[in-house]
Amino acid sequence: MNPRIKQALLWLVTIALLGGCVYALYATGFFQTLHSRAAMEAYIAQFSPWSHLMYFVIQLISVIVAPIPSNITALVGAVMFGFWPAFLLTWGAVVLGSVIVFLLARVLGHKFVHQFVSEKVSGKYLDVIHRKRDVFLFLAFLFPFFPDDLLCILAGLTDLSLKRFLILCLVARPWGLLVACGVGGSALSIPPWAMVLMGLIGLAVFLVALRYGDKVEQAILQRMNKE
Repeated sequence: MNPRIKQALLWLVTIALLGGCVYALYATGFFQTLHSRAAMEAYIAQFSPWSHLMYFVIQLISVIVAPIPSNITALVGAVMFGFWPAFLLTWGAVVLGSVIVFLLARVLGHKFVHQFVSEKVSGKYLDVIHRKRDVFLFLAFLFPFFPDDLLCILAGLTDLSLKRFLILCLVARPWGLLVACGVGGSALSIPPWAMVLMGLIGLAVFLVALRYGDKVEQAILQRMNKE
């Protein structure tokens, strides 16, 4: 088979599968649960005894294609399953999803990538990923104001090896998830005053990231562009 035809077929099959996964979540009412933790818990629980697997699938899809906040679902998972099960399932799903989009981008190229990443975002990050690779991706995975899922796709367009990319994901991606699972795992046992304190700290971090995140991100990009 002609390589171009083979790649086009693979591209169409991939898009169809990803679209099918998102449609399945939509058809079963998952996206209507994003406004409520209780509603999301009820949605996942209805798949018992396969609720752990469904939770893993949701986390996996959130990395690959769907606009689902992994940290929020991680918190819900910790409330339902406990800290360690939720963290390990989420970490595994996030790493696997990151590797999948990395490989899809490497095999299918720019045409596939630009279905998910705009030209503006691609132009902003791709050059520095090409030049700084490990250092930039490590920082981007650690800081909450970088679009880490999109950067995983862009990384597939570089010459970064799969092994190095996997190590970066394993080392740098779990920390935000660790915090979310820790909060969720403790939500049913810690006293109200501690919940209020944690909420205020979380709000403060969110507001600082919202106000200064772009400046910090730009400073990092400028520093790396100068080196």
